[in-house]
Amino acid sequence: MSISSLKSPEIWAVVLAAGESKRMGEPKLLLPLVGRTMIEAVVEQALASRASRTAVVLGAERERIETQIRRFPVEIVFNPDYKSGMLSSVIRGMAALPGSAQAALILLADQPFITCGVIDAVIAAYEENNKGIVLPVYEGRRGHPLLLGMRYRDEIGRLNPEIGLKELLCKHPGDILEVPVRDGAVLRDIDDRDDYFRAKK
Repeated sequence: MSISSLKSPEIWAVVLAAGESKRMGEPKLLLPLVGRTMIEAVVEQALASRASRTAVVLGAERERIETQIRRFPVEIVFNPDYKSGMLSSVIRGMAALPGSAQAALILLADQPFITCGVIDAVIAAYEENNKGIVLPVYEGRRGHPLLLGMRYRDEIGRLNPEIGLKELLCKHPGDILEVPVRDGAVLRDIDDRDDYFRAKK
């Protein structure tokens, strides 16, 4: 069986990489981590997963990050409203997907240790159940990546930016499927220099 035949049809990985890295004090997605930059680590895992295609949403440091991932077969989406927060990138990323897309799997570019195995577990759970919102849970805590059925695309565009996707989850508790995982990386992001130095160790 070829690798392409294992891909899930029209489930897109959407990597959110538009943030300003204010707490880091420099573009964190371009910092080196285990022989590559943080953004490269996330994109590599997205492409290795069963997601059919990958889109990367850019904002701050757009040109530098785009140059860094030019070698990857990804779609680039620019979010001119990136200063408004993460929800604006989710909205822009989902709006850019084709009408044939079934779901968007939201990946945070500052979570470089999430593996394609975790991504695939979330995708498999979505395919095996009739739930529109699927997310991994580690030791009782919800994490990322978050898979969203395209049925919520318009509703996400109307969410309160100060609440973000949590508002969607509160409105549709019966649509949520939690996937237990053994990987604490689903809870771990890199926000500041202390996080980064710990990650390098």
